[in-house]
Amino acid sequence: MLPEADAERALAGWARSGAMALTGYAAGPPLAAPGTPALAVERALERVAAAAAVRTGSAPELPGVALLGERAAFTGFARNAPLSCGGGFRAVPARDGFIGLSLARPDDIALVPALVESDECADPSAALAAWARNLPARVADDRIALLGLPGGALGSPATRKPVLRTTGGRRARRAERPRVIDFSALWAGPLCTHLLTRTGAEVIKVESRSRPDGARTGPTAFYDLLHHGQHSVAVDFDDAAERDRLARLVAGADLVVEASRPRALRRLGLDADALVAAGVSWLSISARGRGSDRVGFGDDIAACAGLHATAGGTPLPCGDALADPLTGAVAAAEAAEALLDEHARLIDISMHDLAAETAAGPIPAHTVALRAGQWWVECAAGEVPVAAPAPRAAPGPAPESGAHPLESLL
Repeated sequence: MLPEADAERALAGWARSGAMALTGYAAGPPLAAPGTPALAVERALERVAAAAAVRTGSAPELPGVALLGERAAFTGFARNAPLSCGGGFRAVPARDGFIGLSLARPDDIALVPALVESDECADPSAALAAWARNLPARVADDRIALLGLPGGALGSPATRKPVLRTTGGRRARRAERPRVIDFSALWAGPLCTHLLTRTGAEVIKVESRSRPDGARTGPTAFYDLLHHGQHSVAVDFDDAAERDRLARLVAGADLVVEASRPRALRRLGLDADALVAAGVSWLSISARGRGSDRVGFGDDIAACAGLHATAGGTPLPCGDALADPLTGAVAAAEAAEALLDEHARLIDISMHDLAAETAAGPIPAHTVALRAGQWWVECAAGEVPVAAPAPRAAPGPAPESGAHPLESLL
């Protein structure tokens, strides 16, 4: 049972985070989230700061809980229920519950006819709703998984611990300024390495020369915020000589951060287990763990794990892609602590199971009131204003893709 004081702190943090302002219908009040997502982020940031202080002797300057909502400050997203802020995710009723699906990419929309087994899909959202209405949620979930779509049954239980750690070989490097190789993209992984950059780590972002990070096409100011102060390497993954140089770069690192299926990186000659045994720590972020082929984005992962609001019996997305910043903060805490260890660690983070753990716990009794244009949360602990998403300013631009030749970093 969550202590009452923690529940009140979690609700107050949610109000301050900017994510509450993004939750609910545009014409209605902002809504509370179940469980403790804001409190989990606050505690993760405290762990990052504590580990960094041990490593460097000084406390780093880190953002606060407002990082949960800050992407929306750059995109202009607002409350958009029943859709997610970005419009790609929606929950629809099944025979015995709800399913949710993110249809943000053209490739996912193109798979809707196969999912619903019909060629009549002029309106993919309507076709999805009609198909799900007569199916048990678990049957729909199985078919979503079979087709590799981001979504599933809402309220899917946790299947494992959110973070699994395996101890490896003795670390060859234990520098005050550790070297981190970042293969991740979009938000969760880059937020993790952004926080590590703020603690003084040297971060080298690795992108495919033909398929750079898709976040580069989003708001430039947000990309700059997450990647300023890092190196950028672009690699032709089909070139054997470049793969060899990449393998040497990784072998000399303190930590690798990635959000890919294990077989994808093995094709590049990068074996996580072998590297960890040799003393390189490895942090993996995935939808449901390294042993699962399930895929997902921040909105559908959070909702399927039970981290969603409810209004009129309808589940509504919480925040903006909530599982992403939640996971990014926790991943940074795990990474910062791993960099203190004498031995390498393989850290396997399941976004679904982390969101499910965070969703556990009741929402404290409260009211939400509008006064003079400002929403307020009123609960036993007092009154808290519902903060709008707020951006942080990047100190400067992020490097262009491939700005730093791989050879120069070996």
